[in-house]
Amino acid sequence: MTNPEYYFSYKPVNIAPEIVAVIFLTIAVLTTIQVFKSRGPKWLLVLPVTAFCEAVGYAFRVVCIYWTTLGTFTATSLFLLLPPNALALTNYKTLGEVVRRSRVLLSDHQKPKVFWLKPRFLTWFFFTSDVFSFLLQGVGVGISTQDGKRDLAKYTVLAGLYVQLFFFAVFLVITMYVLVDRRFVVACGPRDVSPRQAKRRLFWVIIATTMLLYIRSIYRVAEFVGGYGSKIYGTEWLFYLFDTVLVLTSFAVYMQSFIGYHFRRHMHNDTAVPGTGAGNTKLHAYQISAEYTELNQH
Repeated sequence: MTNPEYYFSYKPVNIAPEIVAVIFLTIAVLTTIQVFKSRGPKWLLVLPVTAFCEAVGYAFRVVCIYWTTLGTFTATSLFLLLPPNALALTNYKTLGEVVRRSRVLLSDHQKPKVFWLKPRFLTWFFFTSDVFSFLLQGVGVGISTQDGKRDLAKYTVLAGLYVQLFFFAVFLVITMYVLVDRRFVVACGPRDVSPRQAKRRLFWVIIATTMLLYIRSIYRVAEFVGGYGSKIYGTEWLFYLFDTVLVLTSFAVYMQSFIGYHFRRHMHNDTAVPGTGAGNTKLHAYQISAEYTELNQH
């Protein structure tokens, strides 16, 4: 067993990680319920899985307070650094689904011709970038366990974080384009009175959570640039502020306006009538498209 300060550059506080672990476990349960209650697509189970992994990370952090080894520290680092990347995957898939379902409503001459608005490209391009970033960060953490390779580990993790920041920025630009383009529509959830409101609500979730993850990544870059023993690395409250709080806030956004209600399974091309609740009555997708167009003309 080693003194925690050898790895953390400070002695981790007690109580806080226990509380955070319980909060993430609660979020995992609640988001699982939301996925099934909303009849949302199964890929939204990424949310509870991510929350559970965060809980595991904080559980390992608790272990490190009392029994710090290279293994427990590495597990803590992996489970707290990597899982939030999966939230970005949720956003990428959500945008891809909006584009895919909207293209069904459009005639051939109305469909966007640019390659970066094709559903397959949107989903797999950003998915691949996120996995690549994920692997770089994971490899970097793994290398950090080897003697004399701390600098190599640092630059490997930084490369992953820079890749992530770049693609976050590209994704935000495309998201804003889809938001303002009236050809792309979103099915109404139980609290939406119109397709326009549904689109604003859904894109608020995508943009807000992506920005929160962007800020978190900037903090992680600053942490690794400074390196072990730097002021940022060695200040625990900064970790809780720019990692814990930002990830928790992202989950709060997801849960407050749950994505699943806009992509309910077994709906095919049908969508709930605005203002009547999810699934009480159905309209054909073309009717929703026409209504949306009419609303935008006023």
